[in-house]
Amino acid sequence: MLYAIADIETTGSYAAANGITEISIRVFDGKQVVEKLESLVNPRQPIPRYIQVMTGITDEMVKDAPVFEDLAADVAAILKDKIFVAHHVSFDYSFIKGHLRDAGFEMPGRKLCTVRLSRKIFPGLPSYSLGNLCQSLDIQIQNRHRAGGDAEATVELFRMLMENDKEGHIQQSLKRNSKEAVLPPHVPKDHFEQLPYTPGVYYFHNEKGKVIYVGKALNIRYRVTSHFSNNSESRQKQNFMQHTHAISYQPCGTELMACILESAEIKKRWPIFNHSQKKWEDVYGIYQFEDQQGYLRLGIDKNRKRLSPVYSFHYIVDGHAILRRLMKQYGLCPKLCFMQKDDVPCEGCREGYCQGACDKKETPEDYNKKVLDAVRSLKEQPSFAIVDKGIGADDQSCILVEEGKFYGMGYLPAGDFPPDVHSLKTRLTQYRENSYIRNLVQGYAARFPDKIIRFSNTPAE
Repeated sequence: MLYAIADIETTGSYAAANGITEISIRVFDGKQVVEKLESLVNPRQPIPRYIQVMTGITDEMVKDAPVFEDLAADVAAILKDKIFVAHHVSFDYSFIKGHLRDAGFEMPGRKLCTVRLSRKIFPGLPSYSLGNLCQSLDIQIQNRHRAGGDAEATVELFRMLMENDKEGHIQQSLKRNSKEAVLPPHVPKDHFEQLPYTPGVYYFHNEKGKVIYVGKALNIRYRVTSHFSNNSESRQKQNFMQHTHAISYQPCGTELMACILESAEIKKRWPIFNHSQKKWEDVYGIYQFEDQQGYLRLGIDKNRKRLSPVYSFHYIVDGHAILRRLMKQYGLCPKLCFMQKDDVPCEGCREGYCQGACDKKETPEDYNKKVLDAVRSLKEQPSFAIVDKGIGADDQSCILVEEGKFYGMGYLPAGDFPPDVHSLKTRLTQYRENSYIRNLVQGYAARFPDKIIRFSNTPAE
């Protein structure tokens, strides 16, 4: 069995947008290196200054070096029918595979990660970075952060792994159903094996235990696997592969609960690799004030700390839709709601729902009653619960909406449901609402009315 032990230097951390600056591949037969390929590579893009400092490879050095396409045939030939081996194998594999594909060649499928193998064969070491690992195992490493030096050190490391592999971890990792070459190098395999095939939320943690990513899933096991087993060369995948040291999870009864919990956890923990929903908040509000003529006016503005809106929302288009509905339903003037400029004829008068408040034909007293009714309609929303399946056969999930706003959720014994909102609240976990969660819950309630329990102290819609 032959192993192609490789190391590369690159212009960045992920293959989709970066190039290779140096490549070194050593074919190892278990005892010695029998073939070698090594070359600088012109990446066709500038090398960032900090990478030049770290590797010593400058733009000048690679200016006249071959581009990868000129090396691709030789790289494909030396890798053919070999087992690909590297430290943090997913990184090197993704770059070489992507570059070979672009040049019209294929990459061998089987691979081994010396980080994961080292954790199993040499457990308990303080660090499994190549430099620290070599120091712990007394492996001499020359030309650190150069492809040739790091590849040579990885050969010696792999030799020691083979000599000390008393429990057959290398052969086990090469089995078709093994996840060893797929999972992040620092994540213990049992973290993956404990993941359930149920809805819920999963967490990726860094080496200090801090949550760096929160995700939701209808099937936690499948979703987590997809992050690492796909062929993506994206920045996100490499971030997950390099920085994830542990995986945990929290099961949920339904996919809706998983969506709610994910949003709440992102807002609470602010994970570094979550981008969506971080800025999702109630940006705008509908405000009420009285003008100099005594007319109550409604208008949309950005939410401000010292002002309380009568209603808030994320997208300004949602606010416009709400105001237009209120104008027609309660006979409000578009000009007094700032939905139409003062220098054009009132479209509300033309369509018949405005009674002329804009031209003082309707008194402030009469108009203001309609405004207050409209505002009251925004605040007087029904309270209801969404009841669905639980985590087990003997419980049921419950999501509470109180007066139109999401309150919280939890689990109740099957067949045991409190008679009123106050009693139910004592048995649920409260979460902070945001417009994303509110829209999720309201939309779900509209689609599945058979799962709704309304409370007698609130009017039905």
